Amino acid sequence: MKRVRINVGKVAIVFKNGDYNRLITEGSHWLSMRENAVVYSKSEIFRAPQMIDVMLADERFKQATEVVEIADNEIALSYFGKNFSEILRPGRYFYFKGLVELKVVTLDLNDPESVNVIEKSMLRNFNLKEFLHEFKIESSEEGLLFFDGKFERVLSKGLYFFTKGTTPVEVLKIDMRQIQLELSGQEMLTKDKAALRINFQANYKVVDAQKALLDSKDFEKQLYTLIQLGLRGFVGTLTLDELLAAKEKVTDFVLDYVRVKAMNLGVEVLTAGIRDIVLPGEVKDIMNKVLVAQKSAEANTIARREETAATRSLLNTAKLMEENDMLFKLKEMEYIEKIADKIGEVTVSNGGKVLDQLTSVFSK
Repeated sequence: MKRVRINVGKVAIVFKNGDYNRLITEGSHWLSMRENAVVYSKSEIFRAPQMIDVMLADERFKQATEVVEIADNEIALSYFGKNFSEILRPGRYFYFKGLVELKVVTLDLNDPESVNVIEKSMLRNFNLKEFLHEFKIESSEEGLLFFDGKFERVLSKGLYFFTKGTTPVEVLKIDMRQIQLELSGQEMLTKDKAALRINFQANYKVVDAQKALLDSKDFEKQLYTLIQLGLRGFVGTLTLDELLAAKEKVTDFVLDYVRVKAMNLGVEVLTAGIRDIVLPGEVKDIMNKVLVAQKSAEANTIARREETAATRSLLNTAKLMEENDMLFKLKEMEYIEKIADKIGEVTVSNGGKVLDQLTSVFSK
């Protein structure tokens, strides 16, 4: 015989010749030489041995234990009291009742959203990492959630977790901010067959992520084509001179043409405009010559206008002096003063009066 002692908080299973015999609890016990005891803690959970069903046939063992079964498509989180213990993989487990309360939270690996039964504080636990998908949607984004290729719902900003199992989980993210679209070097013909290149730009933003990603294939390329067609359609109805004079009208036409069609792509076009128009070298030279000729003509017109105004002023002055002797004398004195400023020396002879001599000189 041999004596074993089972401490508080523990129990032991006695095996005889390798077979289950009985369950013993706290205290001292005598065992025969053919018996041995395996001690278990009441604060732990154990994977069940193959003979668990034989053990459960013992009413005392059955009353003292709790059996937990985890299916092949499941995992479970075990808690003793309020504290996380471990993750249980598929299989059978048992623990001994009476010391602490065991709580088991089961996750169905076939259901990606079964993770919702887990407390948020546990989602970042390292032990769970291999069993969870993690997706982050930024504040400027929206996401489309798919389970096994099937669209489920739109996700707004935030952090999302889904159970990783037999069902594939995918999230497509899309930027909801304003985006600039460039149409560079668009070669076009005007109504009068002038070949030119236009650089055009538009600003847009996605307003319906589902339409943009699900109902349309490559919505950005389709939007590009829509704007291009609208621009070509309008430019082809104008001559080169009309186009250069009506750049703002091009913008209005393209916006009206694109706006409704873009909404079907889940996109709102906010602004658009021609950045610049590039003319061929020959056309540019001709335009420059026309501009020089126009400016020269305008300069000649201004010069003739000024000459006419000056002549008219002289004529009016002459008429006034003819009708008013005093005004004539004043004008005469004005000219004498101007001439006198340029004379360094005046010689007076014959005893004549100075004013009469000067008057006679300047009146000749």
